[in-house]
Parts: sequence; C-alpha cells; structure tokens
Amino acid sequence: MLWIQSCAVLSLYYHFYYRSPEALPSDAEPDTAVAVPGLPTVAADELPLMVRPEYARNLWGQMLRAQLGDINNKTVSWVLVNTFEGLERPVIEALRRHAPVTPVGPLLELGGGHLDGGGGGEDDDDDGCMGWLDARAPRSVVYVAFGSLVNVGRAEMLAVAEGLVGTGRPFLWVVRDDSSELLPGDALAACGAKGKIVAWCPQGLVLGHGAVGCFVTHCGWNSMAEALAAGVPMVGYPWWSDQFTNAKLMVEEYKVGVRLPAPVTRDALRACVAEVMSGPEAAAFRMRAMAWKEEATAAVADGGSSDRNLQAFVEEIWRSHEKRSEGRMINSDI
Repeated sequence: MLWIQSCAVLSLYYHFYYRSPEALPSDAEPDTAVAVPGLPTVAADELPLMVRPEYARNLWGQMLRAQLGDINNKTVSWVLVNTFEGLERPVIEALRRHAPVTPVGPLLELGGGHLDGGGGGEDDDDDGCMGWLDARAPRSVVYVAFGSLVNVGRAEMLAVAEGLVGTGRPFLWVVRDDSSELLPGDALAACGAKGKIVAWCPQGLVLGHGAVGCFVTHCGWNSMAEALAAGVPMVGYPWWSDQFTNAKLMVEEYKVGVRLPAPVTRDALRACVAEVMSGPEAAAFRMRAMAWKEEATAAVADGGSSDRNLQAFVEEIWRSHEKRSEGRMINSDI
C-alpha cells in the first residue's frame, strides 16, 4: 500500500477505526483531548475529519475503513508512507507494532528543483512564474496556494486578496479557474499591481526558488512535504480531511510557521505573514525549515533512510519473483 498522507494521520485513523474506536464520542467537545502512542495529545478539532462518527460512516469513511482493514488483517506486507524517519520517528516506531509502515519520502516530482538543485525547463512553467520570481529579491515573495480541491468562498477570497496586498510584499497566488470569478474586478486590479495571480504553477519549482520566503497553504500533506523539503516556512489555513492535524504538526512539532485563524480576515493574514517573514521568530522559523530540508535531502539521497527502505522493498519484490520463477521451473520439470 502507498499511503500519501502523514504517518501521524495513518496512526490516528488506525487507532480510531481498530484499536480504540470509542476514543471520540459523537458528542465530544472541540477541546476534548485524545492520546495516541507516538503522537502529542491532540484536541478533537485537530483530528482528521474521517475519525468523527458523522464522517466515518460516509463514502470516504467506508473507503478508508477498507484500506485500514487490509493493514489490520495483514493483507498488505508493506505500507509505504510519504514521510521520512527524522520527521516522524516517534509515531513511526509506535505504529510499527501494529502495521508494516516504511517511510520512503518525501515523494517529490522529478526535477522539482529543491532536493537535487535541478529544475524543469521553461515548458514546466506556462505562465511566466519562474521568470517573475527571478526578478524578485531573495526570500521576499509570499506564495499562496490552497490545493486542487479547496474552495474558500467569496468573502474569504476577498479577505485573502486584501490581506496579501496589505502585506506590502510581492506575492504569487494560485487561483484556480473555478475560483477566479469569486474575486471582484477591483480586487484583481489591486492584486495585479502588487503580485501575480495564476491558475496553476509548478509548485515544486516555485517552493525551491530562492525568492520565496513564505508559503500560505491549506496544509495538504503533499504541499507540506514539498515546503519542508524546500526549507520554506508556512502560514497554515486548514480546511478539511487531514489538514487540521497537519497544521498542528507544522506549528507545534516541526515549528516552521503559524496557523491562520478561520475565517480568514485581511488583518489576520497580514499579521501571520509578517510574523513568519519578519517577526521575532522569523529567523528561527527559517532555520528550522532549512534543517528539515537537510534531513529530507539526506533521507532520499543514496544510502539515506528512505532510499534504503525503498531498495529493501524492491529487493523483496525481486526475491518473490525469483521464488515464483523457480517454482514454475520445478513444476515444468515434473
């Protein structure tokens, strides 16, 4: 099984569905404390949505239960996780008592530009993002992207636009085509004078660019893993699924940013960006982010922990193939 969320979230799902399903009553208050081995204490409103009874019984919950059942019933012998040992060591070690979790991340697009120092060509950037970033000062740009599913709504889109303009910093904002109509013309004009709005960008390349100083993100795990691998501090604005847990980890465990209160306001966004990029803790955020980048780079390098784990998986497949081939040969001789 390939698990593309964090090991922490996998552990939470596993324990709620199979180890201690009674841990979160249906009437639990948001600040109800929940303890899972290897993880810090998590409040109910910091848990992934799918552990809540009202979500656990819907289609998403049923799909998740089927996947977890394969782990619980030992149907799968490997659970490859998009993480690395140094990032989630306590929860990985705790969950290994119940599941064959194997960190093989961070899983990044080849040529993403921030682990190997390489980059894509101009064909990877169809809207001039990289050229625009090339003209900006180091660590000056606020990069904003809320993923491929989240729609924040008209009022919040306007608040984000006003907050970004209010920072006085250059910004690159990904606004998908299905969200662009939520911004009034005057807001678009103001944004155009201060920053750049695109429908899509090569996120790995953008995060790896030296001009980017902060990432305002929905805290999807792929985006967070890319930011950590690029050494970029974050402002988290979680919306659903595993994002609440990821935001908690980003702030309290990885300590590379802050969480933006919901619903977003112009002043709150401006204050959070300032805190991450120029506040008293800005240098510490940057230092810790760069330390995670170094660990991520080491994990996927030749001989690193993720590299060794993936190689062990490949060797296991090869051994199984050889055994089956030998068996076919013996049966053929008989």
